[in-house]
Amino acid sequence: MCSSLQPWGRFALSLVCGLIWQNGQANTTFSIEQVVNLALQDNPSLAEVQARAEAAAQQPSQVGALSDPVLFLNAANLPVDTFDLTQEAMTQIQIGVSQKLPWPGKLELRADAMRLTALGKQDAVSEARLMLARDVRRSWWNLFYLDRALATVKDNQQRLRSFVQVVQMKYRVGDGQQQDVLLAQVELSGQLERQVRLQGMRNSEAARLHALMAHPGDATVELQPIEIPKLKKLDNAEAWFQKALIRRPLLSMKRHALEAMDHRLALSRKSKYPDFTLKGAYGLRGGNNPDGSSRSDFLTIGVSLNLPLYQDQKQDREVDQRTSERMEARYALDDARREIREQVERALANYEQGREQVRLLLNGIIPQTEQTVASMLAGYQVDKVDFLTLVRTQIKLNNFRIAYWKALSQAKQAEARLLAAVGVEMNHE
Repeated sequence: MCSSLQPWGRFALSLVCGLIWQNGQANTTFSIEQVVNLALQDNPSLAEVQARAEAAAQQPSQVGALSDPVLFLNAANLPVDTFDLTQEAMTQIQIGVSQKLPWPGKLELRADAMRLTALGKQDAVSEARLMLARDVRRSWWNLFYLDRALATVKDNQQRLRSFVQVVQMKYRVGDGQQQDVLLAQVELSGQLERQVRLQGMRNSEAARLHALMAHPGDATVELQPIEIPKLKKLDNAEAWFQKALIRRPLLSMKRHALEAMDHRLALSRKSKYPDFTLKGAYGLRGGNNPDGSSRSDFLTIGVSLNLPLYQDQKQDREVDQRTSERMEARYALDDARREIREQVERALANYEQGREQVRLLLNGIIPQTEQTVASMLAGYQVDKVDFLTLVRTQIKLNNFRIAYWKALSQAKQAEARLLAAVGVEMNHE
């Protein structure tokens, strides 16, 4: 993951992704892994989450360290009538230091709570990477569908043009009807209108993919040709959910938040115990004693502590607050598990639905409709089939082909959602 790379490693990855982008611009084609890598490298929203995690990683050592000692300089017992440092025996120049020491265990609890919070921020980076990779994959597969749908519509236009030629030939020799010519032209115009709509949808989806990759949208996004993927049978929802319990960063983030609240609750309970301040000062005296000897210097040491006299209004209320916050974190973890189970079940159900639709369309409906169209075309040429029935059947074939590409795309998008729900960033499995 990019978050764990050293600076030289990040530079190398940036260089590789830059070359991929340049190559993509030159060839105007992108594989699905290329667009995912580009998005993970350059997306500003992901970079923002990463920067937040890096900032949080610097906090545990700060809150776990003692507060800075205080150095002080005093002029004690200075006579205000003369301001003479040797006039009075108790006059002295003091130099000292004080250090605040919290009750044992407080610093460790504070540092551990912040460390767990920082780990949760790093989990948030992993979660953001998952969601970004999921969105990129879904956008890529939606472009895949739109490209295939456009190609299907264009192919259907060619078929309708061939129908128009057949109708016109029959009309010229007196066997056809003018309404058949007009009907063919109307259906052809309808296909042109559908092409315009699909092209608009593709342009919109390409702009979305450009935004996810964080690259300017002036270059055309063309997908790298791929073999038509086979939709294999997947494990049941419970098996995927058990994987998610181990791998999903969202759950790790919620667990770290709960553990951090445990430490903060323990810290609030320790707030009932006082903190100490150690003080030490060295007093320099001038002048001589009555017997003529030099006055000796003074050493002052002491300790002070705060008194939690208002415990019922402050410390007890803080304990109640942290207890409620811990319950909130507990419920958030439970809710995340419920949400992930729902994500897994819905994604798997959508995948299986698309898989079944692909199977029915590819193995049954489309071949049967193709045979029907071929038979009707032959029948129309010998006046055994009316032209309207032929055109309607051809349109149905076109719609079935588009439905096939849509079902395939939706199944792959559901697979992307399923992998993200489980916690798989790159589909190498």
